[in-house]
Amino acid sequence: MKSRCVYLNAFKVHIIHVGNMANKGTQALLKSDVSVLRDVVDGNVAFSVSTTDIEGVRRLNLSLDAVLPPIVDIPYERTDVYAKKLEFTRASVKYKVFALGSLILMFIQALISVYSAVFVKLGLKGFYRADVLKYIKNSHVVVSYSDENFKEAASYLPLNVYWVLTWWSMLFSRTWDVLIAKFLGRRVVMFPNSVGPFRTWLGLFLARLALNMCDFILVRDAISYEVVCSLGIRSPKRLTSDTTLLLVGSSFSVSDDLSSPWVGVSPGFYAHSLSKKEADRYISEHARALDEAIEKYGFSVVFLPHYVSGFQDDDLKVSKRILQWMRNKDRARIVELGSVEEFKAMLEFADMVISSKMHPAVLATSGYVPTVCITYDQKQVGYFSSLGLDECVILVHDVSCDSLLLKIGYVWDNREAIISTLKRRIPFLRANVREAIKNSLGKSY
Repeated sequence: MKSRCVYLNAFKVHIIHVGNMANKGTQALLKSDVSVLRDVVDGNVAFSVSTTDIEGVRRLNLSLDAVLPPIVDIPYERTDVYAKKLEFTRASVKYKVFALGSLILMFIQALISVYSAVFVKLGLKGFYRADVLKYIKNSHVVVSYSDENFKEAASYLPLNVYWVLTWWSMLFSRTWDVLIAKFLGRRVVMFPNSVGPFRTWLGLFLARLALNMCDFILVRDAISYEVVCSLGIRSPKRLTSDTTLLLVGSSFSVSDDLSSPWVGVSPGFYAHSLSKKEADRYISEHARALDEAIEKYGFSVVFLPHYVSGFQDDDLKVSKRILQWMRNKDRARIVELGSVEEFKAMLEFADMVISSKMHPAVLATSGYVPTVCITYDQKQVGYFSSLGLDECVILVHDVSCDSLLLKIGYVWDNREAIISTLKRRIPFLRANVREAIKNSLGKSY
């Protein structure tokens, strides 16, 4: 912790909308945001963070002045905490009861926070989430951190009741943070985000409300930029790229018994987004394609789980299920890595990567590793389009043994050309992100 004198003289940044650190992409985004802010701001920077995963953020050891909860809790995140403590599953009745109770509590928190924010604005001590409100009020800028904070669906996945309520509650919580920050007179900047899609009037209303309150909006893919423009958002906006392009991997040694060449695989899908039949098909088609690719191209496979939550169908469990289905189990293994820097370093040792998630693909390509991306959302399509690598993408519902094997073959056979393309595009995108973030801060520092 900084001394009080250093803190008072620092440029103070309060970062909001930070998610769960079980996701290595979430870790990468927060670390990258903090790092680039230190780089572009002249002088000392003091950080405070609002997050749904306080202990997870603390474990990152980022030298933060405060790690605090959001103003309004997100129901499913709160319920997940109870589920782990009390050992019940997401499919249980108990989970649904806790989720409903958390949803009701969210609106009570919103009401109470208004009165507490009035107290803080008047210079009095707040009686609800007083520390969060104090850090927001005392900051020079409030940053909606890089991610996908304003959307209502995954582009290529169907909506169901679970996900409709989940997206609405996340949008409400994030919109409320922005409204309170503006009420307290703070400048709000949205760091590079994917925005949209939106499928209901409520989602559109909350997104327009929040985004019009931002003083500057950075968008990380062209599809999202079109969505922002179509919403008629008045705030200044700019298209850039993903902040995790700036993340530096750690020094890391690959196990001596790992035979080369090898392909890193980061599989997975959103919970409750696929039916049991679709999930089983996803597993079996991956196993068949990887078996045939091993036999045809002679590489081995290393599964690199990206999101390990402990719940059903997280990336580790999906990796284990695929491995169980494979014939060539002796040519495949699962490697779990602790830090996101180790994760990135491991990806960079691979001869090729196959990823169903956004950030293993970003971390691999930023290390100039040819990558097959199985996409469930526009953010992935937009990112690969910015690289000029549209042919490396396959939609999640198009995944079959034949289609996946075809993409693997294309990327494997064109590795040198893809590496050359990445070496041209990645440095340009990195410079663009740095410049965009510096410009978004305006004259606030």
